[in-house]
Amino acid sequence: MPPKEYTIENLNDFIGLELGVSDWITVTQEDINKFADCTGDHQWIHVDVERAKKESPFGTTIAHGFYSLSMVPMLQFKLGLLPKGVLQATNYGLNKVRFVEPVPVGSRLRLRVVLIFADDKGFGRILLTTKNTMEIEGKDRPAFVADALAMLYTKPMPKG
Repeated sequence: MPPKEYTIENLNDFIGLELGVSDWITVTQEDINKFADCTGDHQWIHVDVERAKKESPFGTTIAHGFYSLSMVPMLQFKLGLLPKGVLQATNYGLNKVRFVEPVPVGSRLRLRVVLIFADDKGFGRILLTTKNTMEIEGKDRPAFVADALAMLYTKPMPKG
């Protein structure tokens, strides 16, 4: 977390700064299989351990790119990246995602978050853009880099 208090009023002071780095998490075959079940993506390179040992250029199964990307909101939440004064935040989308390096099963990942932009949309809404880099322990290149958007609400959301 940045050294000075991070609030809705001083968001622009943090543009270009690192907001936080998550703890390491381990990618397990069980988690990959659960993700495959949820998405219907059972491509052998993700779920067939024996075939991956024999045929994959990685010598093992690898996580789905979207599995590791799906961790961004959870890891950001664990980092406590909502500035003081925010009542609610919702995912708003992605501007750019690049899957750079495959994630072999058993890898340890962590998320590094930098604030890119804070756009006041009026009516108590601020569109926040963060650069999210998912690092792989022991690798020079990240699993992915993604510019994620979140809508922050400083007033109750209107109903309907």
